[in-house]
Amino acid sequence: MKGIFFVICMCFVSFGVSAQVSESAFVNPENKYKPVPLWFWNNATVNENELLDQFRQMIRKDGYGGCAILPFGQDFKPEYLSDDYFNLYSKIIEEAKKLDVHMSLYDEYGFPSGSMGAINADGVPRFMNKYPDATIKRLDKMEYKVAVGESFEQVVPAGKLMSVVAMDTLTKHRISLEQYIRSGKLNWKVPEGAWKIMFFVCVKDGDPNVDYLDPEAVRLFVKETHQAYYDRFSPYFGNTIIETFFDEPTLYRAKGRIWTDAFNEKFISRYGESPELLYPALWYDIGEETQSARNRLFGLRAHLYSEGFMKIIGEWASAHGIYSTGHQDQEEIANPVGTSGDLMLCGKYMGIPGIDKIGGGRPTELFYKVVSSSAYNWDKRQVMSETYGAMGNISVKELYHIAMEQYTKGVNTLIPHAVWYNDRNVTFLPELSWRNELYRDSLPAFNKFLSRLNYILRQEGRHVADIAVLYPIESLQGEHVMDGELGFYEGGVMIPNTDYTHVSALLTDTLGRDFTYLHPEVLSTKCRVKKGLLHLDNQVNKETFRLIIIPGVKTISLTALRQVESFFKSGGNVIFTTQLPEKSVEPGQDKEVKDIISRILGVNASYATAGKAFFVEKPGPDALKTAIEDSYPVPDVAFEAGHELNYIHKELKNQSVYYFANLKDQPYQANVVLRGKLKPVLLNPHTGQRMKVAYEHKRVSGMETTTVTLPVEKHSSVFLIDNIL
Repeated sequence: MKGIFFVICMCFVSFGVSAQVSESAFVNPENKYKPVPLWFWNNATVNENELLDQFRQMIRKDGYGGCAILPFGQDFKPEYLSDDYFNLYSKIIEEAKKLDVHMSLYDEYGFPSGSMGAINADGVPRFMNKYPDATIKRLDKMEYKVAVGESFEQVVPAGKLMSVVAMDTLTKHRISLEQYIRSGKLNWKVPEGAWKIMFFVCVKDGDPNVDYLDPEAVRLFVKETHQAYYDRFSPYFGNTIIETFFDEPTLYRAKGRIWTDAFNEKFISRYGESPELLYPALWYDIGEETQSARNRLFGLRAHLYSEGFMKIIGEWASAHGIYSTGHQDQEEIANPVGTSGDLMLCGKYMGIPGIDKIGGGRPTELFYKVVSSSAYNWDKRQVMSETYGAMGNISVKELYHIAMEQYTKGVNTLIPHAVWYNDRNVTFLPELSWRNELYRDSLPAFNKFLSRLNYILRQEGRHVADIAVLYPIESLQGEHVMDGELGFYEGGVMIPNTDYTHVSALLTDTLGRDFTYLHPEVLSTKCRVKKGLLHLDNQVNKETFRLIIIPGVKTISLTALRQVESFFKSGGNVIFTTQLPEKSVEPGQDKEVKDIISRILGVNASYATAGKAFFVEKPGPDALKTAIEDSYPVPDVAFEAGHELNYIHKELKNQSVYYFANLKDQPYQANVVLRGKLKPVLLNPHTGQRMKVAYEHKRVSGMETTTVTLPVEKHSSVFLIDNIL
């Protein structure tokens, strides 16, 4: 077995890319950089000849680099996972190998992933039919107001009892009543106080999807789906089949109350105590301990989700020589606790963290940086976006505009949605193939453009940004409750003073300042402080920050805040916005949080080498810009005022790479100052051509800089590369 595993791992690693950009390779990138679209086998009986013809046209006419087959709709035939289905699937795999293109293994019939055909498909709950006990569970609460002196009797509700608690609604004092249960009935004499009795039970929801929080249940789903493909097509894994793709799992199912039978045992293992008395905090204020309790409960659920679904699939994929990718449903919710749990954490165990840019007015652009930062935090090379679904027949200009914004915010793998087998019955426009006259003549050039972006921005290297922004998941968990007024689909609760997406948009879209979100776990465990700099110590993505922004948060972990204080004391700069932290994730440590904030924002002579600290209560463009400019004199990238662009900067092994996008309606020509002494070359990803560039070197505040006169056409983009081959 060891020998086999070694061969698989080598196959997996060999699909990587070099860390050096070549101009000749940029002009015509290899097939592995071409976009791989979703190909819906939709509402039709597919046949071999038509499949092969469509696939060849996708490659030869449209310039795609393969496909991800997505069976879809009530009328799809042949039967999902049948011998006839796999026979047709094999024809495409064989043709992909002949054409030297690649396939992504879509893991479901319809979507979301987890039911094997129950939703957006033929309606057959194959997974639930075979494994009824491995499907989604729900946490229910039954409560009763009781009077002083009452002898309360109640049969314990059906399901697994997670907790039964009496809470005095005036003092918030809580008592476990489990000891008063005999023969399935609770009997309790009510003492003085204003008591409420609550039962919390975990029940089967009836949702046909796998229990996303249970690793063993997810392994069953993997066995029935992913493994079924591997058993038939193992020689193609790691060469023709390069990844697996999951689609739209979410925690908003089961009324937003997804839970799992083993939750209490997992909690005890993690925290060393029972969560029994904390359960009321999922719905109510329980006093000083509220935010801490919610962080432990919702935080554990988020970990169980990432480790139960994303990690299990990621481990299977890695062991079989491919990457794992996919995305959550409802990623565009500022409070992710009730939808994706912890959107950054979802990417921790994925080979390629991903997001979905879809129509319907969803502001996905506010969350690209969350997913790309997840990749940077946990040292992943690629960031995926499934893009254009349900947008209608948008213009070619908009195709480019959306892609350029994504790539400046860290995406480097765009999966087009979609090509449709039955183009006369398209459910979610656009239909992105040669058959659609709106795109027929534009797709080859557009896909070549994406290939060039992929070629450069997938190279192994590190993201460069001066600014870190704390991802405020602890504050969001601290204020979240079950059954919130917004409804489970919208995340349940809108958290006051949540401004991190506003700060993100100000930085990238207005002020021309790139940044990286730091997850509190990563800030606490993977970052170190040295001489006024905060270092993210990854093997590849080693970032160095001169400034950290703490967006509006009420709750923060002491471990993260102490790291911020250490950074400040060593000379680092800190900006707080909107709301200052006042509550601790750790129980009983609120005073220490307030004391640290006072030390950072106050005048303290003992901080001889301290940096600068600001509280920007209303973070508008001018106020935030002033605080940033006061923090450090020479930014990594500096634009002339009023001439900011979207951009990303990466450092490869021997090169600096910048990608600038002009998303405005007028041509751009202005000076851009880059930190460092560079020999820049401009490459146009739209044409593949080298462009003339004027530049000069200067010293500013003791640092070498390169001033480049940057020309970029409207709705266009350009690469600036140092030391190109």
